[in-house]
Amino acid sequence: MDRIDAMKVFVAALDEGSLAGAGRKLGRSPAAVSRAVTFLEDHVGVQLLHRTTRASKLSEVGERYAVACRRLLNDLHEVEALAACERSHPGGTLSLTAPVHCGEQVLRPILDDFLDAFPTVSAKLHLCDRPMNLIEEGIDAALRIAHLPDSSMVAIRVGEVRQLIVAAPSFLAKHPRIEEPGDLAKHQVIAVSQADLNSWRFPPTAGSATPQTVQFTPRCVVDSVHAAIASVVEGRGVTRLLSHQVAEYVRDGRLRIVLRRYEHAPIPVHLVMPEGRLSMPKVRAFVDLAVARLRTQLARLAVEAPA
Repeated sequence: MDRIDAMKVFVAALDEGSLAGAGRKLGRSPAAVSRAVTFLEDHVGVQLLHRTTRASKLSEVGERYAVACRRLLNDLHEVEALAACERSHPGGTLSLTAPVHCGEQVLRPILDDFLDAFPTVSAKLHLCDRPMNLIEEGIDAALRIAHLPDSSMVAIRVGEVRQLIVAAPSFLAKHPRIEEPGDLAKHQVIAVSQADLNSWRFPPTAGSATPQTVQFTPRCVVDSVHAAIASVVEGRGVTRLLSHQVAEYVRDGRLRIVLRRYEHAPIPVHLVMPEGRLSMPKVRAFVDLAVARLRTQLARLAVEAPA
């Protein structure tokens, strides 16, 4: 039996959640799917799947083997695409990831335009606030909001965002002035669970090399940027979010920025790809269309920096 074909069956069983599902996807009988998985298990000498016809669960070794299989099959797809000289005809599935709010607000409309322009390409957009492993999880490109470490990844800078502390005018009118970071401890803080929950750090003051840290007990913790914004707009407290997330609310006056002179330096935004992905037609076409639009969108969502 062909080992590459057996790996494809194995991965299909994982994606579909069962041997029967893999059989339906690949047009094969459950027995044929089971034989392919058994062939791999015999080859590596360990059980990869605890399986029935209805469900399959990876063994501990199977989890590591699945990662390697996905990586190998993805590399094989790249080689085959290049060999087929598809550079002028992008095709296949483009896999992207981005933080939830930025993906919804910025990347998704651009991806829709890309799919309109290239009807032979389909896409998967993974929105999550954890950094996905692009190679192990088969991601073609990621929108990253962070200071990037040195790596073999290709990174194209498309903009920057800033951390802003905001509150509604109605809240600020009813509560003591917030003039320095320590004042936050006296106020109701709406914290977002992906961020610092019990303290916020600020840059060092003049003449000091030590960042300032303000401890607080949040009045409310939410796991959604949309929920945090809604609560703060209603005058429930103070929150810290990224500039692109609150730009429209600051512009129309529903939110005001406080502690502007204590802001951190801007955080860069990059479109990041594993090395070699740009040689794939679908990725090259997406980058050519997306980079300029990402820069325009992020510039549009910028909030004027403090003087």
